Order: sequence, then structure tokens, then C-alpha cells
Amino acid sequence: MWIIGTHTYTAMSPSVPLQEMIRAIRSARTQCEERGVIQRECAAIRAQFRQADNGGRSHNLAKLLYVHMLGYPAHFGQMECVRMIASPRYSEKRVGYLGAMMLLDEKQDASLLITNSIKNDLSHSNQYVQSLALCTLACMGSAEMCRDLAPEIDRLLRASNSYIKKKAALCAVHIVRKVHDLGELFAPAARSLLSEKNHGVLHGAVVLIIELCERNPETLERFRKTVPDLVQIMKGLVLSGYSPEHDVAGISDPFLQVRILRLLRILGRNNEGASDAMNDLLAQVATNTDSTKTVGNAVLYETVLTVLDIKSESGLRVLAVNILGRFLLNNDRNIRYIAMTSLQKIVGTDHNAVQRHRGTIVDCLKDQDASVKRRALELSLALVSASNIRSMMKELLLFLSSCPPELRAHAASGIFNAAERYAPSQRWHIDTILHVLTTAGGDVRDETVPNLIQLITNASELHCYTVHKLYRALLTDISQQSLVQVACWCIGEYGDLLLRGECQETEPVQVTEDDVLDALETVLQSHMSSPGTRGFALTATMKLSTRITENVDRIRSIVSIYGSCIDVELQQRAVEYNALFKKYDHMRAAVLERMPVIEKNSPGHTNGESTGEAIKDTQAVKVKQGEPLLLQQPTSQVCDLLDLLGGSEEALQPSPAVAGTAPGLPINTASTAGGDLLDLLGGLEPTPIAPAPTVPVYEKDGVALTLSCEKQSDTSLTVTLTASNSTDSDISSFTLQAAVPKSVQLHMKAPSGDSLPARGTAKVTQMVVLNNPNKVNLKMRVRISYTSQGSAFQDTVQIDSFPGLNAAGH
Repeated sequence: MWIIGTHTYTAMSPSVPLQEMIRAIRSARTQCEERGVIQRECAAIRAQFRQADNGGRSHNLAKLLYVHMLGYPAHFGQMECVRMIASPRYSEKRVGYLGAMMLLDEKQDASLLITNSIKNDLSHSNQYVQSLALCTLACMGSAEMCRDLAPEIDRLLRASNSYIKKKAALCAVHIVRKVHDLGELFAPAARSLLSEKNHGVLHGAVVLIIELCERNPETLERFRKTVPDLVQIMKGLVLSGYSPEHDVAGISDPFLQVRILRLLRILGRNNEGASDAMNDLLAQVATNTDSTKTVGNAVLYETVLTVLDIKSESGLRVLAVNILGRFLLNNDRNIRYIAMTSLQKIVGTDHNAVQRHRGTIVDCLKDQDASVKRRALELSLALVSASNIRSMMKELLLFLSSCPPELRAHAASGIFNAAERYAPSQRWHIDTILHVLTTAGGDVRDETVPNLIQLITNASELHCYTVHKLYRALLTDISQQSLVQVACWCIGEYGDLLLRGECQETEPVQVTEDDVLDALETVLQSHMSSPGTRGFALTATMKLSTRITENVDRIRSIVSIYGSCIDVELQQRAVEYNALFKKYDHMRAAVLERMPVIEKNSPGHTNGESTGEAIKDTQAVKVKQGEPLLLQQPTSQVCDLLDLLGGSEEALQPSPAVAGTAPGLPINTASTAGGDLLDLLGGLEPTPIAPAPTVPVYEKDGVALTLSCEKQSDTSLTVTLTASNSTDSDISSFTLQAAVPKSVQLHMKAPSGDSLPARGTAKVTQMVVLNNPNKVNLKMRVRISYTSQGSAFQDTVQIDSFPGLNAAGH
């Protein structure tokens, strides 16, 4: 006897009932006590298993199965299961088969030892012994066991005993899943089972036929002939009176009804003949089934799925959509959720039918459940059209103001897409986007700012209205960075319209130059402003120097302050703008003039500049933070703007200093002054920078790859890979992957695009930054992947030399 805490526990003999062992385990106060009880009991069980003459084998195995259910090791009982299955006594067989289902699986060798016992028991005279063997085979039968015992299962499918036939049908389902080729063996027997009256046999037969049809198209075609039989069975269930044996909440055997409807859906899919044979039945089920109970809703839902998946009549499809509409009014959130999931799938094909339930769907946006809200949002966005854009957008904007944070980005993106497709006017479009930026400016995508800037630029008649509205929004809230960036850009571009105070589209507001500069200074000094936002604000301040007359000195002062800013990007802008004030003041007005209309990029052109480089066609001009829009002007007007470092008449490599100017800064060369524009370092006489040598590294099947290098430091260099396509067909999904030795650090920047137009009209560039701290010999392997004319291609090239670099340095 052991004393465990305050509980007295006596070592249990094998004759101790299972209930007493369970009671002892449950009374253990700690995990340690529980383990101790189980370890001692397992030791006693193991000792009993070793005895040749053991009369309590089933008793011990039952206790071991309980131990297994608690998660403790019980594998030592596997061989005992095999011995008990071979026992002639039913009580021992029952526990042995149960143990085999729990302790054995198809991966263990011990499972093969019971194959012969199962085969013998399948031919046993006792139906319950046959049932044990069928259940075990259906639970853990391996592919080898299934092949060996499949003829026995087919024989039992034709037996006269309904109890055995329904078990055999479900066992056949497991066999078909394990060995697909055996499906043909069971097809004739499965067909004959449909004539049975027993619901259990019918249920098993339908499940088996579903499995056979889903795995073999030829079998599916043969079973389409059974549609009239299935329709008759289903009609009998729908029209039958009360049957206490099968009735569930007033519905006759809903489980069998759901299975038959699922089989009809498979048989009627893409087949007009089978669909026509079941149309009347589906209409009958849809109208006669009680929808006040969950059981009836389950049958109706399966009916709806069948109607929508087969080639049904238009009136029947409308009826199905109306049933889903009724589901939306159900108090059960699960039913509302599956209704919206189904409507989402058919909104493209049955748009008008779904539109009738638009009000109910919009009401679901107010549901407390997050999953229902998400589904309602997706469905509402899908229902937006040109005819309802104003009313739907009002509801969506109202939802955006109160929706959970995790849905805000999705809602904003959907509103933008809908507004772009169906906007009734440009003013409405701009107002809608500004409303979203005011409400959820922190959750919008990065391309929202350049897209809105392009939209505003193209709407020339709304410039005055837009700049007034954005100025008021800027005064109200500067926390929404996207909104602030667009506002700063508009104030910089159209500040003269703001100061004029005359706007027919909105109430006139008298704004002074100091007011505008105060607003921009607030943005520059705010801790909420990101570096990119400050860049917008500084550029707007600089551009105002050509749009106002009395506060130029204040602007000069603001710009000079940021010449020593800790943020390198902002400092670089300020230094360039100071140079523009001091050395090139006569060109300032031309450089800072208003932006032209921004057009969408096309291959080989960027904002009107014809180049030989490939520029991917984008859906929106991306005015990135810290990048200017450079405009190519006639060479007869002025010198090259990119000669940033002074006195050379030769063309220089573009300096990163240009990229430091503000987003949207128009650098215009229309001035008649000659010479160099931005001698940023003051009076230096630079040496022309020779372009980095470019060498070909790959050429095959019309695809060529060249390489150029630029050394950044003793251990760092930038490699530029340029790809071109000289074939007559376009190339898509073009990607480059690179690998270097382990001691070299590699960083691949985003490529300029992923498509190569035919005949070399555009190229793709990929920049790779390599850091070689140990100065080992550089080698790089590049994998080239692309798709051309529907076929995928892949190749690899080894690069052992890098032009223009000192071999000793790398």
C-alpha cells in the first residue's frame, strides 16, 4: 500500500474493474501522481500479458486503451490485440478489434498479422463478428490489406443482410480511397444497392457512388443513368408522411436527403440531360422543405448548391438565390455566413438576382461577428455597379469609418477600385478618394498617392477646388500621411490658385501667404510626419517661391535650415534648393514651373521621354518619395540638366542628387540661360565620369543579358544586369536569381519589370549589391527564368569576371 498525499492507493490487481482504475487516476491531484498511478497499472498489465494462461485479457486491454486515450504509451498492447482478434470468443474479439483500431495503423508491421483473421471473420456466421471485421478494415486497412480483401467486400455487398451491406458499402469507400483501381470492382454492386429500401444501405450506397464518380469520369458517365432512380428515392423522402424511425425535426431522413442532393449535383454538372431530369425535383424540395429548423436549412442549402452547380433553369436559379436571401435574415450567424459565401461565388453569373438582396447584404456590414463582416464587405464590393455607385459608396464609406482595423485596408482598396471603374465624374472620384484618405489614410496602399496625383493633374478644371479642399484637410489633421503628401503636392503645384481665393466649386476662403507657409512648416516640424512626407512639404515650400511674391526670404530661410538636417534625404534636397537660390536664381522659375499632365507609362517611354531602356507599362505613374519626374526638352533650349557637378560640356552619369529632389518636382530646361544648372558643391571643376563598361554574359534563343559594375567602396559594388529580347514574341514572368559564395553578402533590389516585349523594344534591369568584406575572388551564378509562347524556360550562367574592377580589391 502507498500513501500519496492524503489519498490511499492500493496496487490494483487485474481483477480490479476499469471504473476503479479511472477513479484512482482522476483522484490524483498532480500530474506526477497521475503518472505514478498509470506506470504501476501498466506494469501490472504488462505482467499479466506475459502469462500464458490469462483469463482477464480483455479486461486488461480495455484498461490499456483508456491509458492510451489519456496520451500515455500503450504500444506494448499491440500483439495482445492480434491474439485477441484470433480468439473464438466474441467478447475478446470485440476488445481486440477495438484495440487494433486504436493502437495499430497501416504503417506498422503488426497490422499485417491481422489480415488473415479479418478474412476469416468476414465469412463468419455471426453478423456482429462480420461487422467488427468490416469496421476495422474500414478504419485502418492498408493498401495491401485492401487489395487482398476487396473480393470479400464485394461479396458482402451482395449479401441478403442489410446490416452487413451498409457496413460493407462504407468499407468499400475506404478501399476505393486507398486503391483507386478497385473502384471498377464495386460499381455493379453499388448500382444494385439503390434498389434497397433500408435507409442505411441507401446511405452507404450513395456515399460509395459519390466516391466512384469523383475518381473516374467513365464511371460518372455510367452512373448518370441512375438519375431517375435517385429522383424517385428523393421524392419518396420529401413526400413521405411521418416516420418515427427516420424523422428528424419534421424532416424525413435529412442525412440521406443531403447525400442524394450531393450526388445529383455531381451527376448533373455540365450535363443538360441529367440536369433536366432533376429540375422538377429540386423545385419541389426548395418549396416544400421547412426553413424554420436547422435541419430544413441544411437540406435547403444543399439544394441551393445543387441548383447553382448544374445546368438548371433560370427561374430555378432565382429561387435558389432567394433562399440564400432568406438565409441572410436568419438569426444564426453561421447560416448568414454560408449564405454570403454562396452568393459571393455566383455574383458574377447571377448578378441581377443577387442585386435584389443588396439591402440585406449591406445590413450585414453592421454585424458584430468579424467573419460575417468580412464576407459582407467582399459581397458588397462585388455588387457595386455604375447604376448604384453613389448609394453603395455611401454605405461603404460609412462602414469604413467604423470597421475593425484588420478590415480597413481591404475596404479602402475595394473602394478605390470601385471608384476608378464606376466614378460618375472626376470631382466625385476625387472627393471619394479624399474621404478615404481622411478616414483611413494610414491603411491605404503605397500607389494611392501617385494615382491620386495623376487624377488631380488630369482634372485641370478642378485644380482650384482640389487645392482648397486639401488645404482645409491639412489644417484639420496632419496624422494621415497619404493625405498630407497629396495636400503638400497640390499646394506646391497650385498654390497660386489657393492664394487667389476665387473658386466657383467651393466656398471662397481668403488664404494668405503666411497661412500656407505656416501649414507647410507645421508638417515639416511635426513628429507625426514621415521622412517622405517632409520631402513633399519641403518641395512644396520651394515651389511656392515662384508662386508668391512677398515671402521668398522666409522660404529661403526654411530651406537653408534643412541644409543641416540629420535626415540625409531631406538635407540633400535642401542643399540642392539652396544652390538653386544662390547660383541659379535666374532659372528657378523655369525649373519650378507647374507640372504638365502626367500620362500613364508605356514601354520605352517615361513621361514623354524616349529612351532605349525598358520601362514596364504600369497602370499608374508612380511619383515615388524622393524621385523627380524628369522631362526631356529640346536640346536647342538649354544644356543637359544632368550635368550636376559643373563645368563639363560632356554628358555625365546621372547623379543620385537628382533623385533627391521632391516628388513631382518639374525640372524644366526651357530657360535660355546656358551652362550648368546645379553646381551643388560650388565652384568645383569635375572630371567627366566615364560610363561603366558593359559586357555580354548570356545570349541564347534571342534572350541576351549584359552586365555592368560600379564600385562603391573597397568591399562593396553594384552590379547591374540588363536583359533584352530580340525574338518576335513577348516574354512574360521574366525573373533573375543570383547566388554568390557564402562569405559574400548579396542584396537584390526590385527589378524594373517582369516582361520583355518583342524585338528589343524594351529591357529589364536588375541591380544587385554585393558586399565582399573578406575580399575573396568574386563569382556569381545567375538563373534566368521566363515564359514565352506558353512554355516555361530556365537557364543558368556563371559569371567569373566583373569588368571595371580592380582584381586586388575584390
